[in-house]
Amino acid sequence: MSTAVIVGAVRSPMGKGKPGGALSGLHPVELLAQTLTGLIGRTGIDPGLVEDVIVGCVSQGGEQAATPGRHAWLAAGYPEHVPATTIDRRCGSSQQALHFAAQSVLAGVHDVVVAGGVESMSRVPMGSARMGADVYGPSVTERYAPGLVSQGVAAELVAARWKIGREEMDEYSARSHARAAAVADSGGFDAEIVPIRVPGRPEPIFADETIRRGTTAGTLAALRLAFADDAAAERFPGIDWSVTAGNSSQITDGASAVLVMSEQRATALGLRPRARVVAMSVVGDDPVAMLTAPIPATRMVLERAGLAIDGLDAVEVNEAFASVPLAWQAEYRIGEERLNPAGGAIALGHPLGASGTRLFATLLHHLERTGGRYGLQTMCEAGGMANATVIERL
Repeated sequence: MSTAVIVGAVRSPMGKGKPGGALSGLHPVELLAQTLTGLIGRTGIDPGLVEDVIVGCVSQGGEQAATPGRHAWLAAGYPEHVPATTIDRRCGSSQQALHFAAQSVLAGVHDVVVAGGVESMSRVPMGSARMGADVYGPSVTERYAPGLVSQGVAAELVAARWKIGREEMDEYSARSHARAAAVADSGGFDAEIVPIRVPGRPEPIFADETIRRGTTAGTLAALRLAFADDAAAERFPGIDWSVTAGNSSQITDGASAVLVMSEQRATALGLRPRARVVAMSVVGDDPVAMLTAPIPATRMVLERAGLAIDGLDAVEVNEAFASVPLAWQAEYRIGEERLNPAGGAIALGHPLGASGTRLFATLLHHLERTGGRYGLQTMCEAGGMANATVIERL
């Protein structure tokens, strides 16, 4: 069996996902095209050798409706014979794209695959592809009567189940900003970020717009509740409402991309494998609580990797809401210095379809900066699902 190795991993800077945000003036296809150009340029591979491009995107409507990976590849000026497809596993879409790429290499079907993701939440707002439609259907609504809940209410359910209070979530969120700011200010993100040119801006954008330096738990404590709901309160009387915009991920524009290869092809081309994919998992869990699946996904992927939690040097648990990594940490008791050591989506933002390979790029570069060997990333996903990936730095 082939070994799936990583030769390159990059991301765009993160822009606020609203009109006027740093990347809001750029079509999502162009955003991804520039990110792909950065990946191909930094690895030095002939783009004609790429056999497939697998791109995660959640809101596949409007400007993101027509296989954005294919058009981004063409927009970058790369060969027409290279195909592309689009993946939707909600927030884990580009992590699933990475899994599909690695699985293709492991199966011997392909030797060179690009996996990535894009989401322009300023131009294609979250939920806009639904246009008010009932996306669950009557049978699901009946099975989980009186129906599934929003992710914000799910985050409250997670906080209640693991007894995570507002103060703990705000402290965690302030630490996310502080860690991201420290890495950014020391140049730690430079190797993973591709500068992005936006029409009307004289200089390319290189820095994340989302990090709020000086954020404290005290300033976050002043924010109003974001998801308090009378109907949900009646249905779930145990909720002590505590989720705010400050302890949730930020709505963001961004793109990311990873070059996956067979070790044999990388060696033949004289390219240095930077990591190998050790194990992968994807699981389903309670669709009402929705955000708990990273816990069983981690258990499964560690069993497949033959590793214990103490064998990991760094873990990325997507900060969709502060309650998610805190609940995960309560189950696995890993030291906080190893959990999201460069900050997470609370500080850097969560550009839905791009977040999976964004986390991967950040995890890989952290292992390289610190000399760590094994890393895990896991991502909660709508519908109560999660992907988990273990990599080994080479």
